[in-house]
Amino acid sequence: MAFTLDQTAPPPPPVTAPTFRRTRVLDVPEARWALTALVLFLAALPLDLLGAPAWTWGPLYAAVYVTGGWEPGWAGLRALKDRTLDVDLLMVVAALGAAAIGQVLDGALLIVIFATSGALEAIATARTADSVHDLLDLAPPTAVRVGEDGAEETVTTDSLRVGDTILIRPGERIGADGSVLDGASEVDQATITGEPLPVAKHPGDDVFAGTLNGTGALRVAVGRDPSETVIAQIVRMVREASATKAPTQLFIEKVEQRYSIGMVAATLALFFVPLAFGAATQPTLLRAMTFMIVASPCAVLLATMPPLLSAIANAGRHGVLVKSAVVMERLGHVDAVALDKTGTLTEGAPHVTDIRPLADSGLSADALLTLAAAVEHPSEHPLARAVVDAARTRGLHVPPVRDFASTPGSGVRGSVNGRTVAVGSPARLLHGRAGHPAAAEAARLEREGRTVVLVEVDGVPAGTLVLADRLRPDAPATVAALAALTGTSPVLLTGDNPRAAARLAADVGITDVRAGLLPQDKADAIKELERSGARTLVVGDGVNDAPALASAHTGIAMGRTGSDLALQTADAVVVRDELGAVPTVVALSRRARRLVVQNLVIAGAFITGLVIWDLAGHLPLPLGVAGHEGSTLLVALNGLRLLTDRAWQRAHAEAHG
Repeated sequence: MAFTLDQTAPPPPPVTAPTFRRTRVLDVPEARWALTALVLFLAALPLDLLGAPAWTWGPLYAAVYVTGGWEPGWAGLRALKDRTLDVDLLMVVAALGAAAIGQVLDGALLIVIFATSGALEAIATARTADSVHDLLDLAPPTAVRVGEDGAEETVTTDSLRVGDTILIRPGERIGADGSVLDGASEVDQATITGEPLPVAKHPGDDVFAGTLNGTGALRVAVGRDPSETVIAQIVRMVREASATKAPTQLFIEKVEQRYSIGMVAATLALFFVPLAFGAATQPTLLRAMTFMIVASPCAVLLATMPPLLSAIANAGRHGVLVKSAVVMERLGHVDAVALDKTGTLTEGAPHVTDIRPLADSGLSADALLTLAAAVEHPSEHPLARAVVDAARTRGLHVPPVRDFASTPGSGVRGSVNGRTVAVGSPARLLHGRAGHPAAAEAARLEREGRTVVLVEVDGVPAGTLVLADRLRPDAPATVAALAALTGTSPVLLTGDNPRAAARLAADVGITDVRAGLLPQDKADAIKELERSGARTLVVGDGVNDAPALASAHTGIAMGRTGSDLALQTADAVVVRDELGAVPTVVALSRRARRLVVQNLVIAGAFITGLVIWDLAGHLPLPLGVAGHEGSTLLVALNGLRLLTDRAWQRAHAEAHG
């Protein structure tokens, strides 16, 4: 039975958008220290290179060591308590060793590199925490609870219990998961299911906390405890995935942890063993420090970073933000891909694809669209905007409407040029006329996964408008390129209905379709792929994709349509919203990995030769430093090849054939 709102009840509070948190770069202590170290280094460098007196640049370099090195050094010392030799601590020691033998510039550069790396990691962690808080803001803090006597009471959503009845007024966010008891409306639940259009809700239908109510009022029976809503589950899944995801490092850093232990042991042996046999302190220390410099893992690290950083910079110039060198390396290892539908393979908004006037209506396609656009013009529904946009695109004059009325879940009605025009759901407008040709045509199109609205003129069906979420132009080519790169066809994971999902999958060439999925279902599908040994790349854009993005080996978010949570949870963001950039950046990562292997061979050959020289003979310190720095320069220049537009074009050609 329908109900009316209590006219004596206080008016609802104005609906405001959630206030999203944004950790600024300088809010992160590690970023402030790294920035200070960088500024000091840039101030000292020209003075040093131009031959200024040491007293002008020496204190600046000393300040670089302190500001950039104290935090990783202190963290490394704490790690020693757990019998863990931290690579950052070794880098600080290597930097101090370089300074001790006069290579102050080299040591300062090493400090700046590691301070900056640590700052970027800290910023990414803070932004992820922000995004989880933002997700919690989607659920309103209060709800209107209706007592058995009909009295309304504003309570916190945390205090709601299963079985309570809450009232959701037009434009409010729903405060709990439950089912509709009374009323009719349309609810935008894209944050949960990813569906591009609001969903009509009537008694018996389920609703979700955090979704946005439309123009009707609803009474909802609370069906889940606030701690068990779908939104709360998404928060838990993102947090757990971020916390339990295996710690990732650059491959070379894993090798360095073992290599560094051997290097430290060898350096100590080169110093203390000769001293035990009566060797002089100064030449022994010089030899040990020379060994530490030429055998230092920083040379190998610098051989690794330039290709990855160059690939990151190149991808950034072409609209793909890759958040770290670790992510760039991981992208090259993916061997399975899971794609979201709405906002990823599609543009995320409905468009009029077909205008079908009935033969006996006497209306042309333009005339039918003009009448529909006129009566839809006052409505804020996404379908209404699509109809009006279609009329404007065709250059049609849209006349004014009088006596406009909107019925939630059914459609709109008004008077246009003296004719009564109704636009809405065929099932509602044709209720009781199931045999009408328009009903059969609408049913056929809806079975194909399309959205159909009926246009009635003076109570008589005049035609239908067919709407669909438009496929991105580069979607089929992207799917084919990802299949070629990984050797397996991508999987489609969507919360949309199976018919719409199957139709789109057929258009882009995907055979593995999983539709009607809630966020936890998407995450479970990714975990299943990961357990089978696949290193999965997930591409998505919505809040409902965030758990899957966090659980995957690597996640990429679409920038223009992406939710805040998806953008922060993902490892990379396609800023320009060009889906075709995804396989290109994967190919670029693979090119970077090949250059890393080349650089490691070069760096390894130099280190091996210099160490053998130092151990078997007498390697002059200047020559050792020159060899060490020469190899670093060589591999750095090799890595910088990926900075050019030509490198991106080659990666694009490799990905797209």
